[in-house]
Amino acid sequence: MNLDRQEWLRNLATIGIAMAVAGAIRYEYQGELLLTSKILLIGGGVLILAALVLGYQSIINFFSRPSARVGTNAFTLIISVVAILGFLNFLSYRHHKRVDLTTEKLFSLSDQTKKIVGGLKQDVDIYWFDISPNATLQDQVAEYRNLNSHLHFKEVDPQQHPETAQEFGITRRAQGAVASGAKHQLLEGTTEQDITNAIVKVTRNVVKTVCFVEGHGERSITGSDADGYAGAAALLKQESYETKSINLVTNNGIPPECTEVVIVGPKQAFLPVEEQILAKYLDDGGKAFILVDPQTDPKLDDIFTTWNVKVGDNVIVDASALSQMAQMGPFVPIVVTYGPSPITERFGTGMTLFPNARTVSVIDKNKTQPGSTELLKTSTRSFTIPKLDPNVKEIAFDKTKDTLGPLSLGVASERKGTADSSIKDGRVVVIGNSQFASNQFGGQVRNADLFMNSVNWLAADEDLISIRPKSATNRSVTFTETQQRELNWFSLLFLPGIVVLSGVYIWWKRR
Repeated sequence: MNLDRQEWLRNLATIGIAMAVAGAIRYEYQGELLLTSKILLIGGGVLILAALVLGYQSIINFFSRPSARVGTNAFTLIISVVAILGFLNFLSYRHHKRVDLTTEKLFSLSDQTKKIVGGLKQDVDIYWFDISPNATLQDQVAEYRNLNSHLHFKEVDPQQHPETAQEFGITRRAQGAVASGAKHQLLEGTTEQDITNAIVKVTRNVVKTVCFVEGHGERSITGSDADGYAGAAALLKQESYETKSINLVTNNGIPPECTEVVIVGPKQAFLPVEEQILAKYLDDGGKAFILVDPQTDPKLDDIFTTWNVKVGDNVIVDASALSQMAQMGPFVPIVVTYGPSPITERFGTGMTLFPNARTVSVIDKNKTQPGSTELLKTSTRSFTIPKLDPNVKEIAFDKTKDTLGPLSLGVASERKGTADSSIKDGRVVVIGNSQFASNQFGGQVRNADLFMNSVNWLAADEDLISIRPKSATNRSVTFTETQQRELNWFSLLFLPGIVVLSGVYIWWKRR
């Protein structure tokens, strides 16, 4: 009779476990707790509890055996390990963290994205229109959502919801859009830069205009050649800036829509009336970004002096080991030391390079109005020469007329307005080189970040000042034919030969 009762209790527990498992599977599959799943889970739990209560004496007797104690200890250890793993898994779910071991942190969101998305104070919806889910985009957007709860992701089947697709102007499958309030922007792609730039465009309430001065041989924002600035203009548009070319004379001044003025490598001098226009613009609270190449004289000395900036009449030579390793030549100073400015504070030891540069330094470092910061410092192995002379075959430092590094080649100056409004806020950035942000060199190292951060700082868009998304470095190795042949012999004969000889030696010692 006792055996029958135990068998009956085992069957009761088995049925209860089966019902509970079935209820859990139904709930997991359906995604919601329906009536049938509730009945199975509750019924199973009741049967399991009844079996435990009615058979408690048998359970106590079983665990009183010596062999059962060993099993109990092992079972307890297993349960403890499972509980610890479950708790760790719960923590990892609630506190998401990934480790990116790539050199360029290609699988981590950039500093720019973290600043922009982390600072969102309004809801932003990312839409993906396709008939099937996009798992890759889901994972990518999940990284965005970890930064800010204001960001949401929605996948829409355009066949089931054509009205939504039409609202966003979707014309094909596998297309995305970003929306915030009444504004929306189609995604040009699904890269981090595409998504972040779209977020910037739908969350900016004011469109700012960057005006490029022309008429003095400046680099063109439409030029697609190596010396042009079409790439820089494209970067500005990606971050929701408008660009415009202006002529100070024909425009009769600086148009009111200009948030800041950029002067890129003028080859001819400004007229006195043009310098007066620029000076008045800055006195009235304007912002200017001036890039001046060596062996040119834009005739803006009064403006430079007013803003505590000295532009040297020289050319910088870089004889450092870093410059030699980069194989850029002695007239391309490489900078890895930066001043305490929001423009460069996130660069760390990242490189910027400046083909054919001149010094730009602070006149009076104790002057507080305007406050000036030297942004870019060359190495101690750099020095100045008066000019580039093609007839000179060997360049050497002359202590009687040259200046030894570190040398400054960029300054940011800021003036704070006064309460009586006699002086207004203003900002000026001057760099002794314009080629660093050209189509040829703008994509090198941190050059684009320096140009864009300077524009952001001048426009008072501090939330955009950052390190932008990176691309993978080409790490391919090119061998000559001789090197390939040597490598083949090494891998086919030398390495196997070492293994064979080692085996023979061990056999000889043990025989």
